Amino acid sequence: MSIFTPLTPDEVLSTVAWAAAEESPLEIIGHGSKRGIGRPLQTEHTLDLSKLSGVTLYEPAELVLSAKSGTPLAEVDKLLAENGQQLAFEPMDYGPLLGGKPGKGTIGGVLGTNLCGPRRLKAGAARDHILGINVVSGRGEAFKSGGRVVKNVTGYDLSKLMANSWGTLAVFTDVTFKVLPAAETEVTLAVRGLLDDAAASAMALALGSSAEVSSAAHLPERIAARVAGGALGSEAATLLRVEGFGPSVAYRITALKTLLGKAGPLEEIASETSKAIWRDVRDIRPFVDGSEKPVWRVSMTPAQGHQMVLTLRMQAAVSAFYDWQGGLVWLRMEGGEPEAALLRGLLKKHGGGHATLVRATPSHRAALAVFEPQAPALAALSQRLKQEFDPKNILNPGRMA
Repeated sequence: MSIFTPLTPDEVLSTVAWAAAEESPLEIIGHGSKRGIGRPLQTEHTLDLSKLSGVTLYEPAELVLSAKSGTPLAEVDKLLAENGQQLAFEPMDYGPLLGGKPGKGTIGGVLGTNLCGPRRLKAGAARDHILGINVVSGRGEAFKSGGRVVKNVTGYDLSKLMANSWGTLAVFTDVTFKVLPAAETEVTLAVRGLLDDAAASAMALALGSSAEVSSAAHLPERIAARVAGGALGSEAATLLRVEGFGPSVAYRITALKTLLGKAGPLEEIASETSKAIWRDVRDIRPFVDGSEKPVWRVSMTPAQGHQMVLTLRMQAAVSAFYDWQGGLVWLRMEGGEPEAALLRGLLKKHGGGHATLVRATPSHRAALAVFEPQAPALAALSQRLKQEFDPKNILNPGRMA
């Protein structure tokens, strides 16, 4: 097996052009933090972008940052934090869940997998913040889309198209993101002891108010104890995050307390502990257990999430917690089997959505559709895109099949 470690975009171009000419498939990785997601690849060559690293442009006043695709996300976050800014969509870190170390994800991987976190409700995902990209297609051709200023929308949709393609259409050499000021104050209001259905109602009530809740999650009993070093205790916690200027946050928290006073016992959580809780919710820390028990990421209608889980529990042993007001359900299958047919069947009966198997044994990943199967029309469109950008199928072949 050959491992190519380009240092420049030109070296990426020459490597991909060689692979296209030889029709020799490449596995595309950064630091490998998400390598365990998708179908296992059988390639003779790896294109390792970890050395293609470094922030190339950062203009805090213009809210713009550009970096080479292999730049560690931790490096980007540190630079932004030093200037009171952030990637508002707070991309998650799959590393620990998949048995790796934290902080190994790259900025290119963030866009390639369209990462986001609990603030998705308010801030969207990576694709909503991308300004420009430079890439090499599977044809061995370099091109760019977008630019380095917020008002430049040239080619913007093409940049979005590349989001969530998991390295199957093109190889990023550098990316440019819009950045935003970090909130001055962050407070989380926790409603304690609610069952899943009552939690869903409380979150819906809060999100429908004028309190401008930026994140809403529910950690059932015992799951709650697995975040922020046990700061929440084991009692179920329905979490509502409010961010902004101090006086505004205080006013909105008071309004939420009035609104939810009858829902259950209320607990106000201070800034640093609040940040630790949401970081652990983001990174699926409750399911970081060193095992290969299957873990599913299910996106669906918020009002249906807890109902689907209730039905699923009648037929399989499963642990669950909820983000995005219940619209993102994290499932761990305690029996060791993914139960893909059962889960996807129930998902269809509860309004539809997408179920992605983010952790499983290699044999399960090879045998199952890891990503949600596409409808025929969408599958045909995806195939046409693949043919346009990577006609010889050399980039991460089969990973999303």
